Amino acid sequence: MTNYVLVAGAWLGAWAWDEVAAELRSAGHEAHALTLSGLAERQGVPAGQRTHVQDIVDEVERLDLRDVVLVGHSYAGVPVGQAAERIGDRLSRVVFVDSNVPVDGESFLAGWPSDHVRQSIADHDGFWPPLDPEDYTGQGLTDEHIARVVSDGTPHPGATLTEPAILERPLGELPATYVKCLLDGDEPPAVVAELVENGQWQLVRLDTGHWPMFSQPRELARVLRKSATTP
Repeated sequence: MTNYVLVAGAWLGAWAWDEVAAELRSAGHEAHALTLSGLAERQGVPAGQRTHVQDIVDEVERLDLRDVVLVGHSYAGVPVGQAAERIGDRLSRVVFVDSNVPVDGESFLAGWPSDHVRQSIADHDGFWPPLDPEDYTGQGLTDEHIARVVSDGTPHPGATLTEPAILERPLGELPATYVKCLLDGDEPPAVVAELVENGQWQLVRLDTGHWPMFSQPRELARVLRKSATTP
């Protein structure tokens, strides 16, 4: 039995994993979806990026989990990647789902055109507001998916996006699978592509958009199950 700890990206809470978690449990695994501080039912809790890293570590230790597969989607890949090296031999594997990955000394907003995000955070009292419905088009989502994401999404604490990551070891030392969602671009980030090319990480491509927990939950769960058996 594998213990999956599922962490969704910006604006989302544990609720985003409902269908994926159900698929994993039906296959005999444990699935623990985590809401990060400041989001969803944890709105109002002050949060920086270090807070989110600690949220993940604390959840693993609180539940005394072993054989852990940490799953980080989108923004959450940054704190998940840092938490992975802090849980020691509890870790089995990391799965980055169409996500950013931590780079030591760099923030989530580094390395891509993100001035508009920084401005939005400044304009909204330190929070990044959820996207508008039209921003989710072309990502394989139904109207019902989009309506739920828009209605249940919550403003994301800006400090978590601007604080730098801190890695104690090279990223390539993590046993990892990267899931690239093709409707959101054909290639993973350059740092990931290099690790894949060097044979350090596994790459899986899904023919869906950036939110596969909604658009293809069964297929994503299958990828997660298979990743747990990857050497």
